Amino acid sequence: MSSWLGGLGSGLGQSLGQVGGSLASLTGQISNFTKDMLMEGTEDVPDFPNSGREENEATHSVLRSENERLKKLYTDLEEKHEASELQIKQQSSSYRSQLQQKEEEINHLKARQLALQDELLRLQSAAQSAHSGSGSTPAASAPSSFSYGISHRGSAFHDDDMDFGDVISSQQEINRLSNEVSRLESELGHWRHIAQTKVQGAQSSDQTEICKLQNIIKELKQNRSQEIDDHQHEMSVLQNAHQQKLTEISRRHREELSDYEERIEELENLLQQGGSGVTVTDHSKVYEMQNTIQILQMEKVESTKQIEDLENKIKEIHKRLSSAEHDQEVWKNEQERLEEEKRQMTEQCERLKLELSEAQQSALRQSDAATEEEETILPHSSSDAEVLRLQQALTDAENEIMRLSSLNQDISLAEDNQKLQMCVQTLEKEKSLLSQEKEELQISLSKLSSEYEVIKSTATRDLDLFSQVHDLKHNLEAKEQELNQSIHENEILMAELEELDKQNQEATKHVILIKDQLSKQQSEGDSVIKKLKEELDGEKQRTHQLEDDKMNIIKELNVQKEKLTHSEQALSDLQLTKQKLEDKVEDLVDQLSKSEKNNFAIQKENHELREHIRQNEEELSTVRSELTQSQAQGSSSNLKDDLLKEGETQVQNLKQNLSEVEQLNEHLEQVAFDLRTENEELLEAYEEVRNQLEESVAGNKQISLEKTAMLEWEKAPLETELCRAEKRVLEEEQKYELTVQELSSACSPEQERLIQLNQEKDFEIAELKKSIEQMDTDHKRTKETLSSSLEEQRQLTQLINEKEICIVKLKEKSSELQKELDKCAQTLRKNETLRQTIEEKDRSLGSMKEENNHLQEELERLREQQSRVVPVPEPRTLDSTTELESELSQLHRIKGHLEEEIKHHQKMIEDQNQSKLQLLQSLQEQKKEMDEFKYQHEQMSISHTRLFLEKDEEIKNLQKTIEQIKAQLHEERQDSQTENSDIFQETKVQSLNIENGSEKHDLSKAETERLVKGIKERELEIKLLNEKNISLTKQIDQLSRDEVGKLTQIIQQKDLEIQALHARISSASYSQDVVYLQQQLHAYAMEREKVMVILNEKTRENSQLKTEYHKVIDIISAKEAALIKLQDENKKMSTRFESSGQDMFKETIQNLSRIIREKDIEIDALSQKCQTLLTVLQTSGTGSEAGGVNSNQFEELLQERDKLKQQVKKMEEWKQQVMTTVQNMQHESAQLQEELHQLQAQVSVDSDNNSKLQVDYTGLIQSYEQNETKLKNFGQELAQVQHSIGQLCNTKDLLLGKLDIMSPQLSSGSSLTFQAAEPLRASQSSEPHESSQLLQQEVEDLRKSLQEKDATIRTLQENNHRLSDSVAASSEVERKEHEQADSEIKQLKEKQEVLQNLLKEKDLLIKAKSDQLHSSNENLANKVNENELLRQAVTNLKERILILELDISKLKGENEKIVEASKGKETEYQALQETNMKFSMMLREKEFECHSMREKALAFEQLLKEKEQGKAGELNQLLNAVKSMQEKTVTFQQERDQVMLALKQKQMETSTLQNEVQRLRDKESRLNQELQRLRDHLLESEDSHTREALAAEDREAKLRKKVSVLEEKLVSSSNAMESASHQASVQVESLQEQLNMVSKQRDETALQLSVSQEQVKQYALSLANLQMVLEHFQQEEKAMYSAELEKQNHLLAEWKTKAESLEGKVLSLQERLDEANAALDSASRLTEQLDLKEEQIEELKKQNELHQEMLDDAQKKLMSLVNSTEGKVDKVLMRNLFIGHFHTPKHQRHEVLRLMGSILGVKREEMEQMFAEDQGGVTRWMTGWLGGGSKSVPNTPLRPNQQSVFNSSFSELFVKFLETESHPSVPPPKLSVLGLKPLDSPGRRKADTGIPESFRDTAEPRAGRRTDVNPFLAPRSAAVPLINPAGHGPGGPGHLLLKPISDVLPTFTPLPVSPDNSAGVVLKDLLKQ
Repeated sequence: MSSWLGGLGSGLGQSLGQVGGSLASLTGQISNFTKDMLMEGTEDVPDFPNSGREENEATHSVLRSENERLKKLYTDLEEKHEASELQIKQQSSSYRSQLQQKEEEINHLKARQLALQDELLRLQSAAQSAHSGSGSTPAASAPSSFSYGISHRGSAFHDDDMDFGDVISSQQEINRLSNEVSRLESELGHWRHIAQTKVQGAQSSDQTEICKLQNIIKELKQNRSQEIDDHQHEMSVLQNAHQQKLTEISRRHREELSDYEERIEELENLLQQGGSGVTVTDHSKVYEMQNTIQILQMEKVESTKQIEDLENKIKEIHKRLSSAEHDQEVWKNEQERLEEEKRQMTEQCERLKLELSEAQQSALRQSDAATEEEETILPHSSSDAEVLRLQQALTDAENEIMRLSSLNQDISLAEDNQKLQMCVQTLEKEKSLLSQEKEELQISLSKLSSEYEVIKSTATRDLDLFSQVHDLKHNLEAKEQELNQSIHENEILMAELEELDKQNQEATKHVILIKDQLSKQQSEGDSVIKKLKEELDGEKQRTHQLEDDKMNIIKELNVQKEKLTHSEQALSDLQLTKQKLEDKVEDLVDQLSKSEKNNFAIQKENHELREHIRQNEEELSTVRSELTQSQAQGSSSNLKDDLLKEGETQVQNLKQNLSEVEQLNEHLEQVAFDLRTENEELLEAYEEVRNQLEESVAGNKQISLEKTAMLEWEKAPLETELCRAEKRVLEEEQKYELTVQELSSACSPEQERLIQLNQEKDFEIAELKKSIEQMDTDHKRTKETLSSSLEEQRQLTQLINEKEICIVKLKEKSSELQKELDKCAQTLRKNETLRQTIEEKDRSLGSMKEENNHLQEELERLREQQSRVVPVPEPRTLDSTTELESELSQLHRIKGHLEEEIKHHQKMIEDQNQSKLQLLQSLQEQKKEMDEFKYQHEQMSISHTRLFLEKDEEIKNLQKTIEQIKAQLHEERQDSQTENSDIFQETKVQSLNIENGSEKHDLSKAETERLVKGIKERELEIKLLNEKNISLTKQIDQLSRDEVGKLTQIIQQKDLEIQALHARISSASYSQDVVYLQQQLHAYAMEREKVMVILNEKTRENSQLKTEYHKVIDIISAKEAALIKLQDENKKMSTRFESSGQDMFKETIQNLSRIIREKDIEIDALSQKCQTLLTVLQTSGTGSEAGGVNSNQFEELLQERDKLKQQVKKMEEWKQQVMTTVQNMQHESAQLQEELHQLQAQVSVDSDNNSKLQVDYTGLIQSYEQNETKLKNFGQELAQVQHSIGQLCNTKDLLLGKLDIMSPQLSSGSSLTFQAAEPLRASQSSEPHESSQLLQQEVEDLRKSLQEKDATIRTLQENNHRLSDSVAASSEVERKEHEQADSEIKQLKEKQEVLQNLLKEKDLLIKAKSDQLHSSNENLANKVNENELLRQAVTNLKERILILELDISKLKGENEKIVEASKGKETEYQALQETNMKFSMMLREKEFECHSMREKALAFEQLLKEKEQGKAGELNQLLNAVKSMQEKTVTFQQERDQVMLALKQKQMETSTLQNEVQRLRDKESRLNQELQRLRDHLLESEDSHTREALAAEDREAKLRKKVSVLEEKLVSSSNAMESASHQASVQVESLQEQLNMVSKQRDETALQLSVSQEQVKQYALSLANLQMVLEHFQQEEKAMYSAELEKQNHLLAEWKTKAESLEGKVLSLQERLDEANAALDSASRLTEQLDLKEEQIEELKKQNELHQEMLDDAQKKLMSLVNSTEGKVDKVLMRNLFIGHFHTPKHQRHEVLRLMGSILGVKREEMEQMFAEDQGGVTRWMTGWLGGGSKSVPNTPLRPNQQSVFNSSFSELFVKFLETESHPSVPPPKLSVLGLKPLDSPGRRKADTGIPESFRDTAEPRAGRRTDVNPFLAPRSAAVPLINPAGHGPGGPGHLLLKPISDVLPTFTPLPVSPDNSAGVVLKDLLKQ
């Protein structure tokens, strides 16, 4: 009660405080309004001199009307006031009654306290008597506790006018007394304890003190812990803020350091690469120059020195270039850093401005709530993470330390300050280190510039050296021309020698000529060897040159990559700017949303203002009416004076308010102007940054284009040189061939000697070949590098173009966003101005209200004075009327202005709302476009990469196909004639196959065609190889003769080469070359060994392929013979069998093909969808991987997450609503259950009909089987078997694949509730009669067709029916077995056919006819078996497909009906809910209205009573209280206004103050004009009305006094304004100085930037010049080298041709040897393989027979099991039920008996009769059942802790039994076909899950006829899914109606139902309900 009273007291105090504050604000506004009204004066009174009484009468009437309106307002306000007084009195009476109750409680407690005190004293005396010294201290303390005054008891309740302070004091007294009572009770208990235990008397006093001290300690500890917690919380907040700042600063610092380290590492790597490249190129040039010196042998020493000097200079140039590039990168980094600093400066400016605004706002907050300063300052320091912010945070923390010193927080804040100071010091140290690094880099730049000047001077010297080298090359060319002439003369001499040989036939002359020729040949050989050496040297030079070019290209590529990285950095900067813009846009959107909210609030306020204005008008009318009444009654001069004074004060207040509003308007306009200027500056800075980016991108473009052009220009001359070299090589090849032929004819006698020499020189030839091969490989590598570099350049150009397009788009978007930003900023400024104007209007309205209140008070005073004062004649009525007229006209004008301004503001708000909507739409569109552009860019990059990969693959494939085409062209020309005849025969075969209508032959046609073509091609290859062998043998014979002469020549040449090589080796300069060449020779020898190994493997593979081809040819020939025979037999059988059996087959085949096509179309559509989804996923994945996660995407994801959270909240609310609807639906579930019972009865009837139809169907099938047995004797089945083999194979594979696809579709389509075909028929409740009629018609048709059909079809369908049951039960097992059997049969077929063909080849002469007969018989037997199996499978699949389609269609219809019904019910429930909500809302509104009416009635009753009693005393008291409250509020408001004005005046600038001064002067002039006009009016009134002269003079005197007072006030206000303006100007000057400092720093940074940019441009120009000079040198060198290359390519080509011819001969001989060996190996292998294959075939046949026997046994066993298990009951279950019957309590035994009866097939009615006769039982029957619930678990005795189970109900125990049975301990058995027959009800199947299969199979047909049994599970379980027996925990939606409806099927695999739909939970819900 104490806490309740305390709460009431605090609430009353708050309400009174609010009332007082509102009254104070009203009085202050009224005073301001009166002042402003007096200041503005009376402008618009008409100024006519001769108006007279007409004016007075008109004004009199107007004043009357307004007085009446004011009177009405006054009466309304009086009524409201009385109602409020009545409410207050009601509350006070209730409080008084409560206080009386409390006082009674206090009295009761005091009495109880006195009684307790007496008991205490008595106990203490007893204790003292027992123990004299023990109780002294508590006895002394006890009376002291009662020394308090009880003086407040009766005083508070005597008056009715009780103050609320009495309530508070009484509440405190109650609390204190209750505390005293509790303390006394504790002491009493303590003393009683002492009295009981008198042994511990001496210690009792100590224990009391200890208890007290312990309580005090606990309280202190609690307080301390609370204070510590608060302190720690504040400290943790501070520490978190500072730690966030520190972590951000350290993270940025680490990032900057890591960036610097990465840049340094990159530069070091570049330096190392540059150094290595320079050394490689230097060595290569040294080798080239040395070779040229040896060839020339002139000016050796001078040229070597010059070349070395040149190389050193080139090294220096390269080093300087690399350093220059390094410096360029450093400058670029500095440029970026400066740009970042510039951005930071702009951000700092913005932050300073924001901090100024925040400081102003905080000052306002401090003035409003100065007490909350300590709490509000803490959280400001956690926003930004920069050094300036840290310094501000330090200052804030110091202020906080000063403020929180009283709270003992100095230590923690000091530690934070120290940490922050340490952070600042570390950051300053890092800054200093970075500045030192910058200075070092500048020093290195200056050094590089000096080195660059040195490089220029050395470049001029290099040109002279190059000219000398050029002259030497000219000399070389001249000598080569002389050599060519000598070669030409040698050829002429050779021709003459041949003529002489023909003429001279004598032997002596022939010998002499031979000797001469040998001498000439020796000389020519020497020359040839020299040429070869020169070629080798030249090619080495060329390779070195190509390596140099490669290095240059790599360098250029690196440069381009660096430029690309720069461009990427620029792009990243653009993306950063874009992100900033997007952030700004988001901020603007937030601001727009806020402004929309503000607009809505403003509209509401406008409506309120209109209502207030109407009220004001009514009040004015009442005031006017009252004034007219008062004038009619007459008023005294004192009243008029008071009215005039009050009116003047009101005018002055109104003027002051208006001036304040104008000042605020001007200030806001200036703030908006400043913001615009700042925005423009930021836009200019942004445009400068964008221009710099564009310039950098353009420079990158130009550089890349120049590089590509240079590379293409270098590529063209190289290609021309290659073409020339190839031509020369060909020409020299021809020449050398002629010379070799001539030499070979000449040297026959010296063969033996030369052969020995040849063997010695072969090694040297091999070495030369290796060197030539090395040169070729080097050449190919260089070509590949050039091609790869070109491709990379193309890719780079494409990437650059794409990036440029992206940059352009981003620029356009950024410009659009900037425009939108400007628009948004303008709209925001307008909104702010509108808000301010509306606030000013609100203030003026408040002041108007206060004026009205004042007028009402004055009217009351007037009435009182009129009643008291005697009426006086009317000398001053005219003056008062004129003043009132002027005031009323001013009020009207103000009202009109306010209304116009309100309308204008409404229009502005509507326009702004429209513009905001447009802006939001445009922003959303731009975001969409940005997303689309990003997606397109990612797709483009992905497609480019794909295209490159595809192009590479296509190039490789084309190369392979070109080689294959070249090899096959020659063969195809020869084979064209033979192939035509074969194709003709094959077309005939195809036509025959088409006539037969089989699909296997269609497939085998393509295979046979391919094999025939392959055989023919192989035969042609064999012929060609034989011809080549013959020609090669002839050539070998010829070459054996010619080789002797050639070998002699070769040996001589080799001698010369060896001599030259020895000479070279002897020279010391070639030692390095020798080592290098030896290493290369070793490497090439290793490679050659590898190549030889690979060649051997390839030859073996070729031989194996040839043997396989021969085998395939034999197989094809055998197959063709078999095909011809089969075709003949097909023709005969088709002619015989057309009448009997083809109609049914055709129909079935057509139906199957149609079904297959439809399924194929569905599969194709699904596969296309899957592929498209995969591609979308891949593209999205690759795009995300490639592009990385943008911050924009991250922000979008965060926004999406927030949206999703909101949606989740909405969904949770919706879920609660749904739960309420579900609770409503539970009441209606009974009707639904009855309907479900009816539906189940219908379902049972339908299932009975279906079972009858199935019995008829089985009978028909048996008759069908008997008819089929007659067909076994006929041999006509062979033709149909052959027709349908291929067709059935294809259909079987397709149907199996489609069933695999369809089974998940069906499971998903039917909501995972159907797994077998036959149980589904039980659910055909909607169309039972139609299905039965259709089945009967089908049965009759089948009977007719059975009588017509022949024996062939009957045998097939017999086999069909036998295997139908097993297929339905184990369809998945059969599929696997069929696939394995098919694959094994195909393999056996192939192997058998191969072996048969091989046997035919061996035994063609002996056993041709017998072998053919055996093979044909075996083929027929195999095909018959296959055909039977395939037919069985096809018929099963057909039946399954039809059944599944029918069931699906029916279930879809049922589902649609159920869904429609549920939707209708849901809509009904929703409508009912909505109506309920509406009715509840209406009831609440009506109750509220009734309550308000009752309160009003009570108020009026009390008002009437109080008026009767008289209210003069209470009114005076209330007026005095109101006046005191007004005075207090006036003082408070004046203080607040002074603080606000001081802050606003500080923010104002000098221009606004000057304008205000001018306005004040204008007001003074207006007042002067008004005075003059009043004087004129008075003179005119004196002329017209002489009676009123004295009154006019008095009025003029009063007005003059007022004017003087106003002038004094104006002077004082102007002085105050000047002082405030001076302070503001001082602040503005300080701010301007700060801004100037910041702008100076910005200008200095900009100057540094410009200087650095100019230096960068100069360096770029110098680099470009250097590159031009280098390129010029490279071009000259390339021209020189190309000339040398052309010459030496000729010589190389000649030697290559010779070497290739020799190699070709050697390879041909090796190939012949390999072929001969391979043929022998293959023959031996074939014989071995044939033997092995025959053995394997026999073994496989035996295994086949065993498998078939096993299958037959298994089928027989299955049938016997099915027959034997019908009609059996599980003994274990029945035993457990029987034993459990006697263990249950008596009132639950009838449930057990019902269950036993349902299992045994007893009807419900019979069971109920038995229960009626006898209702007894034995207890504890459930133990056995629950103990041995499953067949696998034996019965166990009860434990003692199981006793609690028997107290629970039978249904709960049955639930537990079902849960135990639903978790199988044995792996689940496979269902047979009989296990899939229809059930009577879902609950039945659920109970049978624990029963073994045999019992279940027999029980189910009975259950189909007994639907009324099993009442225990039928009602509820039909609507409950019991699919998922594994218990999932009770956490999910527990209600039945929220769970999916499903039929219960026997499942062994867990299905994906909702995780909480377990059977146990559902049954428990059922039991609860």
